[in-house]
Amino acid sequence: MNQSALQAKEAVVKEVVESAKNAKSVLICEYRGLTVAELTELRRLLKKENAKLAVYKNSLVERAAAELGYTSLNPLLEGPNAIIFADDAISGAKVLTKYAKANDKLVVKGGIVEGSLLDGKQLVTLSKLPGRDGLISMFLSVLNAPIRQFAATIKAVADAQN
Repeated sequence: MNQSALQAKEAVVKEVVESAKNAKSVLICEYRGLTVAELTELRRLLKKENAKLAVYKNSLVERAAAELGYTSLNPLLEGPNAIIFADDAISGAKVLTKYAKANDKLVVKGGIVEGSLLDGKQLVTLSKLPGRDGLISMFLSVLNAPIRQFAATIKAVADAQN
C-alpha cells in the first residue's frame, strides 16, 4: 500500500482517538437516506450544543475504538454511519433523538457515554433527562425551598399579629 495513504489513514485514526478522548459522549447513528441539506442541518443543531458530527470509514473507526478499548462498538459500525462527539453527556443525545423523531431516516444506533456503552433505546432514555443547567436549577430550587417556606411562615405570623 502507498506510504502516503497509510499515513493519511493513521492521521484519521489519530483524529478519531483524540476527538473521543476529549468528548463526554461518542454517539453513532446511521444516516442512510438523508440528503446533504438534512445532514447539514443536523450538524448545525449539534454545533449549537458543542457537539461535532463527522463521517469516517467504519474500518478506521474500528481501529480507533480498539486503540481506546471500546471494541464493543464494532457491531454498531455497519452501513453508513455518522459519529457524534459531544462535550456534554446528554446534549448530543437530546439533539440526535429529537432529530431522529422528526426524520425517520436517521437511526440512533448507540454509543459510549462517559465510558459506558449504551444502545439506541438507552440513548433515547438518556435524552429525556434534563440537561446540566436544568439539573443545577432543580438542585438550587430544592436548596432554596426551606428558606422560602420559613420566610413565608414568618411573614404570615407577622401579618396575623397586625
